[in-house]
Amino acid sequence: MRPPTIQDVARAAGVGVGTVSRVLNNHPSVKPSTRESVLRSIAELDYTPNPHARRIAGGKSYTISVLLPVVTTEFYVRLLDGLETAFQEARYDVAIFPLLDRSRLERYLGSHTLAYQADGLVMATYNLTTLLTERRVKTQQPTVLVDAYAEGVDCAYMDNVAGGQVAGEYAATLPGAVYAIWVETELDQLFVTRVFEERRSGFLAALGAAGRPLAGEATAGFDPLTARRVAAELLDQAELPCTVFAAADLLAAALLDEVAARGLRIGEDVRVIGFDDQPWAAGRGLTTLHQPVESMGHEAATLLLSRLGGYKGPARARKFMPRLVVRETA
Repeated sequence: MRPPTIQDVARAAGVGVGTVSRVLNNHPSVKPSTRESVLRSIAELDYTPNPHARRIAGGKSYTISVLLPVVTTEFYVRLLDGLETAFQEARYDVAIFPLLDRSRLERYLGSHTLAYQADGLVMATYNLTTLLTERRVKTQQPTVLVDAYAEGVDCAYMDNVAGGQVAGEYAATLPGAVYAIWVETELDQLFVTRVFEERRSGFLAALGAAGRPLAGEATAGFDPLTARRVAAELLDQAELPCTVFAAADLLAAALLDEVAARGLRIGEDVRVIGFDDQPWAAGRGLTTLHQPVESMGHEAATLLLSRLGGYKGPARARKFMPRLVVRETA
């Protein structure tokens, strides 16, 4: 009998190959029940991964390094799903490097760190234009940006300016004052993301074009307690009825909780527009901007795989457009 494969494990557990890989790599995004099912199938089939045979035969690592801010938010879990699906189909493993802070970014800029020993590199979200221009990011291996754009490098990114404009145009049609909650980002320009700045500029441009002022704004991080506190402070000074644009669904969720706690009517006293269309957004009736996050990740992986397959042409940019999904909250 032939030895069991990862595909056999996936079939036995009723999951995808990418999920089995995440269990083997102890990825935090796997649900406990799914992890238990996969581990049970691995034990029943007596499956043993052999990561070395193909690497020795091919003279390559068959590993892709992914540098990203964090792995704990739903956006990056979804992004990794898109990346890993494409890489697993091509039988590449994924090594994840959450940067978390400026010091780690600086460390990974060195050419001999583990992240650069892979066959290819994916860098997510960061404003790396200056670093790429100054050649501080070592690009001797194929590199792709995802959720970010820079000249001269393959990238798959979301048009966040257009998304902000769509949100602003829609908010301008609704009655009452308009407010906004923005996402707090790192002040250090080496470790900054343009994503939320672009959403803000698009939103304000659309409001201005419609002749609608922004009645007030606040800034919050993704910490649930902080987001809830900021939502409360905004509602304390808001003139009802009003519309609030939250630049990320996680902030919109905190706002919805605070509106409900005050006994206000969601969708009437306070209308809420989010941005992301997280998997739980439909269940909460959240009007939001849908981002095809998994598709963006998959496309970034496809661009990188084409480089690994021998493509040597000019840099390519793949732009994804958010779309408005109208639900009960606005």
